[in-house]
Amino acid sequence: MTAHTMQLRNRPCRIYGEAHAKYLLLQMTGEHELQSMESEIAAIAQSAHHFLFAAVPVESWNDALSPWEAPAVWGKQGFGGKAAETLRFLTEQVIPTLKQQYPLPKNVKIILGGYSLAGLFALWASTQTDLFYGVAAASPSVWFPDWMEFEQQHPIQAQRVYLSLGNKEEHTKNAVMAAVGDNIRTLHSQLIARGADCTLEWNSGGHFKDTDLRTARAFRWVMEHIR
Repeated sequence: MTAHTMQLRNRPCRIYGEAHAKYLLLQMTGEHELQSMESEIAAIAQSAHHFLFAAVPVESWNDALSPWEAPAVWGKQGFGGKAAETLRFLTEQVIPTLKQQYPLPKNVKIILGGYSLAGLFALWASTQTDLFYGVAAASPSVWFPDWMEFEQQHPIQAQRVYLSLGNKEEHTKNAVMAAVGDNIRTLHSQLIARGADCTLEWNSGGHFKDTDLRTARAFRWVMEHIR
C-alpha cells in the first residue's frame, strides 16, 4: 500500500489506505517510527476492513505527547506537557482537512492510536473528547506521573480500548517506569467495570520489540471488535 504525503501546517503527514473507508486511523508518529511505517500498514491491511490511515509527525516527541509537564525519567529530557496543542492540531486541522480531501462517510469511525508516549496521548485525548470511537494504545506510557489519578477524575470516553504491554516492561530498575504493569492492569479492569469494550494483550519482550507490529495489532483489534 503506497503512501502519499499531505502537508499540514508544514508537517508532512503520510496517508495510506482508501478514501471510501469505514475507519479513519490516526497515529502521532516520531522520526524513529517512519522507517517501519510500511510494515505496520501492511500488517493493518491484513484486516478485512477498509481504512484511511494518517501518520501525523510530531516535532518534539516528549513535549508534544505529554499531557502535563513532568521531570525526566531517563536521560536528561523532561516532558513539556503540550498534548492539548497537539490534540487541537488534530481536531482543528488534521481531521477537517482529511474529511475535506477524501470522501469519507459522515459517520466514519475515528480510531486514535500510537506506541509508547503516543499511546498515552491517545488515551489522554479520549478523556478530553468523545470524538474518538476507539483507542489503540500499544505499550502506552501509563507510568506517566499522575496519569492514573487524572483518568479517575476524567474517564476515557472511547467505546473500544486496546491496551498492550511487553511482559518484560515492568521489570525495570527505573522506579517510575516500573509502575507500568500495575497501572495498565488497573486501567484495564476499571475500563471493563465501566462497560467499555477493552482488552489487555501481553507481548513477549521489552518495550522496543516489534513496535510496528504491536501497533498494527492494536488498530486491527479496534476495527475488528465492532459490536
